[in-house]
Amino acid sequence: MSFHIDRTKDGMYYSEQIRNGQVSSEELLMASFKSIKEQNALLNAVVHTREETALSESREESWANGPFGGVPILLKELGQNMIGEPARAGSKLLKDNWSSYTSHFVAQLQKSGFIPIGSTNVPEFGFTNITHSDLFGPARNPFNSEYSAGGSSGGAASAVASGMVPIAGASDGGGSIRIPASFTGLVGLKPTRGRTPIGPGAGRAWQGAAISFALTKSIRDAAALLDHMQVVQPAAAFQTPLYREGYLNSLTAPLNKKMRIAFSLKSPIGSQVSSEAEDTVLNAVNWLEQKGFAVDQSEPDIDGVDLMKFYYVMNSGETAAMLGNMEKALGRSITMEDVELLTWVLYQSGKKVSAAEYSNTLSTWDDAAEKAALFNERYDLLLQPTTAEPAPRVDKIYWSESFKKKMRHIDTFSPADQQQLIWDMWEESLSITPFTQQANLTGQPAISLPTHLTKEGMPLGIQFTAPKGKEHWLLQMGRMMEEDGLFV
Repeated sequence: MSFHIDRTKDGMYYSEQIRNGQVSSEELLMASFKSIKEQNALLNAVVHTREETALSESREESWANGPFGGVPILLKELGQNMIGEPARAGSKLLKDNWSSYTSHFVAQLQKSGFIPIGSTNVPEFGFTNITHSDLFGPARNPFNSEYSAGGSSGGAASAVASGMVPIAGASDGGGSIRIPASFTGLVGLKPTRGRTPIGPGAGRAWQGAAISFALTKSIRDAAALLDHMQVVQPAAAFQTPLYREGYLNSLTAPLNKKMRIAFSLKSPIGSQVSSEAEDTVLNAVNWLEQKGFAVDQSEPDIDGVDLMKFYYVMNSGETAAMLGNMEKALGRSITMEDVELLTWVLYQSGKKVSAAEYSNTLSTWDDAAEKAALFNERYDLLLQPTTAEPAPRVDKIYWSESFKKKMRHIDTFSPADQQQLIWDMWEESLSITPFTQQANLTGQPAISLPTHLTKEGMPLGIQFTAPKGKEHWLLQMGRMMEEDGLFV
């Protein structure tokens, strides 16, 4: 009888099965590849597999001593490079690009025992909160394939939620772990800035806004993985002290009932929040109060609109630098036909971002981090909706043809008008997911927990944000909710 993956089981379950001899790593990988072949035509979660090589690696058993020994994992095809494998970042400009190195993050995954079996779908360069590129098309939601799996780790979320793999690599520069987690009913942890490996060739990602981790089915998987992915890298720009007590061990310790918890239903940019998103938070508040926690309605004194405008300045500047370097490597100019329209807008506007403006951007982030730290002197955790509404439809249209015409002529605009166009370009999509970006810019850890299904049967998550270095609080809270049966 052939082995089948149970979509409800997590990575630790399968590592235990392998250690106990109930299934071999090779059998588990074969089951994953079978699941991908059966489901991927519909979901479009996976854009590359390395079947023959991965199966060979499963037989070598060099992974045997890792905590996730022999468990298959999919990598996000954006920054999670593996030597000799595609590194296309969802862009037709890089459609023939193959990696010449293995990233430190992927190497650490391999040391933890994982066997990478392929890579997942992403939007071009990870710029959007949905996953839909000209190169690969949309990553669809396993709960309803007419809806998005979110972004930018949408392929990863779709793969885990559908049971192709029990865990998948992901990254988060503005919500790209937590947004897909909310939309697909998964646990999505964004660690503290500097917690997980970065590089080689880079000491920071998006000036510290972005970090790699994973999408998981369970709290214990997130905790065990963080135990083995936390590092202090001498070459990295941001250093976070190791949590030596152990995240998995911390799950057995109860949270202090004197912990101060704030909740907020207010969008940081003043946009509308759906009643169902509000209900997810209010239900959690009721549960917290029943557990004996004191909960107040409050939020940090941070100007969310101003913060996002400076976030977009960073996006523009980083895109101009990235594509400028690609031009040097290609020996030619990049044209509008080479990249998607959103990328083109960021590229052209980024050319006009001044050094002073970029410096002011980082100062604004630092100011927000200071205000968040002051808030944490009063409250230990902040509870919000992860997303303001459930997943949007795959065929949702965000820009009119007249607006696209403006985007194509972005190079004729003044710097101020360019940044206004960028705000307008992202305004509708940002209103769906306005809660996640702040933690990226302050450097705090945050987690999305899958506590709600809408009337239509679509997942919707709640988000807890903690002070820097306090991921164990988030994981302990998640474990309490998980054990109480609150997860969908």
